[in-house]
Amino acid sequence: MSKKNRTVGVVYSTDPNFQYQSDEQPEAETLPPAQQALKLWLVKLGGNKVVTAVRGFIGTEADLTDLGKQLKAACGAGGSTKDEEILIQGDHRDKVLAWLTGKGYKAKKSGG
Repeated sequence: MSKKNRTVGVVYSTDPNFQYQSDEQPEAETLPPAQQALKLWLVKLGGNKVVTAVRGFIGTEADLTDLGKQLKAACGAGGSTKDEEILIQGDHRDKVLAWLTGKGYKAKKSGG
């Protein structure tokens, strides 16, 4: 279930003037590429599988998904965008780093 569609803690109210107050913060506006500080990680999964993770993107979910689609197309690989990170199947850190720096993003390799 999506985090956006849940109302946690409220089951029913008999008050006709009740207004649910959400604790969620509004989505952050997307920063320009020059202000993004992205980090590229190599994550090892079970079954000898590895994925390239792009973390540190600040912006809307739609812009993150759009960037993920562009990166997957540039690498010729599958993947997904979830939990505020982009996952690309395989070790494509060099391709992703070259693509991101070519588009004006600040990116560097981190971790394993």
